[in-house]
Amino acid sequence: MEFSITDIDGDSSPNFEFKGAHQAFKDRWKETDATMCRHSMSFHLHHTLRNEFFASYLYLLEQIPLVKLYPVTCEYIEGEKQFYYRAQQFYEDVPASEEGMMGDFVEISNIDLEGSRKFLNRFVGPGQAGTNCALDCGSGIGRVTKGVLLPLFERVEMADMMEHFLLHAHEEYLGDGADRIETYYCYNLQEFTPPLKKYDVIWIQWVACHLVDKDLMNFLMRCKKSLRPNGVIIMKDNMARQGCKLDPIDSSIIRHLDIMRDIIFKAGLEVLAVEKQQGFPEIIVPVWMVAMK
Repeated sequence: MEFSITDIDGDSSPNFEFKGAHQAFKDRWKETDATMCRHSMSFHLHHTLRNEFFASYLYLLEQIPLVKLYPVTCEYIEGEKQFYYRAQQFYEDVPASEEGMMGDFVEISNIDLEGSRKFLNRFVGPGQAGTNCALDCGSGIGRVTKGVLLPLFERVEMADMMEHFLLHAHEEYLGDGADRIETYYCYNLQEFTPPLKKYDVIWIQWVACHLVDKDLMNFLMRCKKSLRPNGVIIMKDNMARQGCKLDPIDSSIIRHLDIMRDIIFKAGLEVLAVEKQQGFPEIIVPVWMVAMK
């Protein structure tokens, strides 16, 4: 199916095929609770969208990367948007351990950490980012904090939405390194505003995929304001081989690197370097590191 798109805010000029799909979706919505679905979608409609219409959104994301996934994934349940609520529920059952952080691939943890250390070292030193303070976003129990950041920075701060991850980090996992953790932030990143002009490095690993496009862009904008002079933001995440892929179980969106670049650009950031993580099995989705300022 092909589309002709000129504007993502309502002034588009789709061809006849897209109009037919769009009208079919509108007709289906008319049969639902208008209050619930006018600006969001019900749990049941999620499956309909995924099965019948998500290909259309994949196309739009490839053509205009910042098409907002917010309307696709937004419903309030117990005060949380459905998209984020599912992620919260998923991680409540994840154990506070390296095995929990790495899933079925705990054996690649050391390879991941070594790749991260080498990439980070390119941006830290004289005339570059300092080593005073770093922020680990989506830190979990502090695997990256312990293996990448604490050996290099005087102080580290950690941000994660799961309290039991942060408690385990402080009480057990980080050991003596916990003495150099200045602050633990228990926040969802879409609601988290880091302190201004505080960090030499902000590390964001395997958590950008849990933010919809609009929230990821806004979070990156807030992170930019949190950097010290010469500071850098480093994002490390799964990247789709093409288009993007939505996983409704843990509410993650795997984007192609070009889509991620566009979100970074729209956040007002400059990409300094991009590097693919080497040494992972082919079965694993490609993991890329992006440095930006």
